[in-house]
Amino acid sequence: MPTNEQRRATAKRKLERQLERRAQQEKRRQLFVVIGGVVAIVVAAALVATFVLTNKDDKTTASASSSVPSSASTDPNGPIAPPPPTGGLPAFKPGANLGANCQYPASPEPASKKVDPPHSGKVPTTPPTVSASMSTNQGNLGLVLDNAKAPCTVNSFASLAQKGFFDNTPCHRLTTSPSLAVLQCGDPTGNGTGGPGYQFANEYPTDQYPPNDPGLQQPVVYPRGTLAMANAGPGTNGSQFFLVYKDSQLPPNYTAFGTIDATGLATLDKIAAAGVAGGDQDGKPATGVQVKSILLD
Repeated sequence: MPTNEQRRATAKRKLERQLERRAQQEKRRQLFVVIGGVVAIVVAAALVATFVLTNKDDKTTASASSSVPSSASTDPNGPIAPPPPTGGLPAFKPGANLGANCQYPASPEPASKKVDPPHSGKVPTTPPTVSASMSTNQGNLGLVLDNAKAPCTVNSFASLAQKGFFDNTPCHRLTTSPSLAVLQCGDPTGNGTGGPGYQFANEYPTDQYPPNDPGLQQPVVYPRGTLAMANAGPGTNGSQFFLVYKDSQLPPNYTAFGTIDATGLATLDKIAAAGVAGGDQDGKPATGVQVKSILLD
């Protein structure tokens, strides 16, 4: 049997092993606490960094969207300059009187080419679209006229096309600025002052704003592929129209009455690539553009 001395020695070794295990457990516990603290700090730092970067991006976006160049664009019949960046055309909401009473009174200027005005009064808004083919010496352009949004305008354009008003007339103006990229046609004189001898009121998008609304003075984006009327002020639409080949910024005072198909845009891109005569950003196309005919499909 073990003696008392041996039992004390065994108990001492057992106690020492217990103390050693406890010491090791305490070290591991402290290590886990340190690691946990480090992880918590890293996670917190990541969250802070994410918050800061997100807010920085938000501020950058807000700053970019609110930046305004120093000059503004004017209409297709005047000088051009970069306008402030803005939104696109407003959503269309048909009014109760859409197409109910289309009027085409005589304009102060006589007709550049003899033609009778279109029928006045009520104009149907159906079919919603009308297809047309515009043939030029530079290529063809397929057009889709938006009868549902601008029936009075489509009624006039279709009437002029059917009566041959556009046949053998030049596209007298090309603009190539960053903010206004259009080809303008529809003037038999080729000098930008001609018309059919009558005039009519604006439609979409002008009619989406109350009269004298400040929004009518703020530029919007007429997207690439838009077919729109040129004018010299409210209610002075005639025969001149412009074709948008790049997003362009103008006040919403020009009736958008159709779109241009992919073939037509390719033709416009080719015309625009040749530039403006004399190297300017606004003037006669360097490559002459002659409308042969516009036919309704």
